[in-house]
Amino acid sequence: MTHRARITRIKAEVSGIWTYDLAFEDEAVAASYRFAPGQFNMLYLPGFGESAISVSSDAESAETISHTVRVAGNVTHALARKKVGDEVALRGPFGSAWPIEQCRGQDVVIACGGVGLAPLRPVIYHVIRHRGDFGRVILLYGARTPADLLFTDEYAAWQDADVEVCATVDLGDETWQGDIGVVPILFYRLRLDAPRTRVLTCGPEVMMRFVIFEARARKVEKRHIYISMERNMNCAVGLCGHCQLGPAFVCKDGPVFTYEKMEPYLNLEDF
Repeated sequence: MTHRARITRIKAEVSGIWTYDLAFEDEAVAASYRFAPGQFNMLYLPGFGESAISVSSDAESAETISHTVRVAGNVTHALARKKVGDEVALRGPFGSAWPIEQCRGQDVVIACGGVGLAPLRPVIYHVIRHRGDFGRVILLYGARTPADLLFTDEYAAWQDADVEVCATVDLGDETWQGDIGVVPILFYRLRLDAPRTRVLTCGPEVMMRFVIFEARARKVEKRHIYISMERNMNCAVGLCGHCQLGPAFVCKDGPVFTYEKMEPYLNLEDF
């Protein structure tokens, strides 16, 4: 079912990416809406269509539902012209979630690139709220330049909550004091307890390939590596076929899968 929501805040994150805070107009819908970290909503704009966008806010704070959106197509270009107070339509949540329960009592490595941090931000919020339930938690995050790093104003709070934040960029500038290089090289300095490590990754496909390679090189089991494959999702119910990968429909069966399940299909040329 589609529900009406209003934009309560728009925050410019980095070039071409904005976070939209939404609130349902119907109080009963607002009170009943729940999502799990990793799930997505379909945002609908009349005359332009709809787009699948992951929720990037705290799953335990229902007052606001946030979507961090990169302008990439007709719907997202139309959304970029919206203002605070404007109305959008929303249906959801859809899809599988990050394996929060399976991560309890374990070490967690969150490896992501670019806007891929947005679907994992709710995981970080959950970890911080329940920090005693998890072992070591490490965020490995990269972007093209320092100006392209998302949510930098939150890193200090995450670190204060005992989340190790390791950021890297492809191209530094005179102000950058961090690492230079791609996300997978951040594994080089890590000593992981492989049996108790869970890896959660989202970002460009080539980055995820090498994150998986580095995790497997450190003996992390295939079933303990989780990937988000938000690619070409269109209808959210598996009818259009745009997101089919092997026997799976990413929008209906995913977007979060274990590497163990998706391994046969990740070696295809069009991955």
